[in-house]
Amino acid sequence: MSNRTILITGGAGFIGSNFIPFFLENHQEVSVVNLDKLTYAGNLQHLEDIKDNKRYKFVQGDICNAGLVQSIFAEYQISDVIHFAAESHVDNSIEGPEAFIKTNINGTFTLLEAARKHWFNSANNPKKQFESSRFHHISTDEVYGSLGESGFFDEDTAYAPNSPYSASKAASDFLVRSCFHTYGLNVVTSNCSNNYGPKQHDEKLIPTIIRKALAGEDIPIYGDGKNVRDWLYVLDHCTGIDAAFSKGEVGETYVIGGDNEHNNISIAKAICAILDQVHPKENGSYGEQITFVKDRLGHDFRYAIDARKIKTELGWEPQFNFDAGLKKTVSWYLSKYQKS
Repeated sequence: MSNRTILITGGAGFIGSNFIPFFLENHQEVSVVNLDKLTYAGNLQHLEDIKDNKRYKFVQGDICNAGLVQSIFAEYQISDVIHFAAESHVDNSIEGPEAFIKTNINGTFTLLEAARKHWFNSANNPKKQFESSRFHHISTDEVYGSLGESGFFDEDTAYAPNSPYSASKAASDFLVRSCFHTYGLNVVTSNCSNNYGPKQHDEKLIPTIIRKALAGEDIPIYGDGKNVRDWLYVLDHCTGIDAAFSKGEVGETYVIGGDNEHNNISIAKAICAILDQVHPKENGSYGEQITFVKDRLGHDFRYAIDARKIKTELGWEPQFNFDAGLKKTVSWYLSKYQKS
């Protein structure tokens, strides 16, 4: 991977802003161009530690802007793409799905076209300097729909998206797949479970619980709180992405999960218990603020990942114990919200 320049899209978002510093530290021979639109979910402060790194360049812009994307490929001689950029909040997709169609589908198509045109002289004929160039598409387990009380998603699970968000991500997955089968583009896709950890946007479940608890407000939990997710610490996801990007087979998909199934009410109670220990209230417990609210439309009951393929074929394993990861996460947000 020597002397390669990687285009990372959405690098100012939650996962991207954790991944870029990790990637630069572990691949001293590469440079990174971070293309991010800086919507509400992007925050350059999360990349403050690397802003002066000579191997890092930030470009503000929209992945749907074909002219901009093509100029980035040409100017920086982009050798590979790791594509994080996406609209990702399910509630927002229910209220306003159009932005999800535009960014997640059209934006992915724009990137694929730029990569194909830059790396190939013609279909299935890569330019010599780009013959090993890779397009890594970051996706979600939500494309697989909902599980009952048993079973797991794996790479062979049929797609059954239930929200505008997951439908848009499913469409982008299929676009990536089509570019492999039609044009021979060197692609790999990874579908992850729910990420948690530092730098996540305030709208997501775990930051919301912490923020509402500290503010003395009701902590809203959808329905009966029994919806289950497999929780993956963000740095474990970063190592999984690196493994799939660096060692994954061309055209393959890898699901990445944390082996940590918990329902929403247990997550809320666990966070409140940590806060009771590290930042106690004057009176009572944070758990007393938990409130059940009307359930989300089309709320999937359970997601769970069987990550056997990436473990056995690429040697990846999650390193963070859930309790330890949750404590690190609470500590990061506690510091953030106390400063604000």
